[in-house]
Amino acid sequence: MPDSSEKSLSMAASADTIMDAIADVAAYPEWTPAVKQVTVTDPGDGARPRRVEFVMDAGMIKDTYELEYDWAADGRSVSWTLVRGKLQKAQNGSYTLQDNGTDTLVTYRLTVQLSIPLIGPLKRNAERVIMDTALKELRKRVETPGRA
Repeated sequence: MPDSSEKSLSMAASADTIMDAIADVAAYPEWTPAVKQVTVTDPGDGARPRRVEFVMDAGMIKDTYELEYDWAADGRSVSWTLVRGKLQKAQNGSYTLQDNGTDTLVTYRLTVQLSIPLIGPLKRNAERVIMDTALKELRKRVETPGRA
C-alpha cells in the first residue's frame, strides 16, 4: 500500500468560503496551474459534484483522470477516490477544515499510486510539491477579495 502524505496550512477565510472554492471545480484551471481542463461527469445533487474528470499537465507528468467525491454533510471535509486514470492506478485524498475563529486550518491528505514505478523519495517529493502548490494556490484564491 502506498504511503500517505499530509500537509496543513492556515487560511484567513471561513471554512464555508474555502469549501465553496474547493467545490467550484470548474474554476480550477483559473487558479491551479497544472489543471488544464475539468469536466463534471456526474453532478451529484447539483450543489457539489459527485464525479469529475481532470486533464492535468504538470510538466513531465501528464494525466487524464476521474475522481469520485464524498462531501461531508457538515461542510468541513471532502474526500475522493480515483475512478480511472491513465498514469495513476490509485488516488485517495481529502481536505479537512478546522475553523479556528479568525482563520481556518486546512489539512490536505494525499495518496497516489502510479502505473509506472517511481523511486520512493522522488514520489514523496512529488506529492509534497503537489500538496504545497495546491494549498498555497487555494489560500491565494480564498484570501484575495473577489476571487473566491
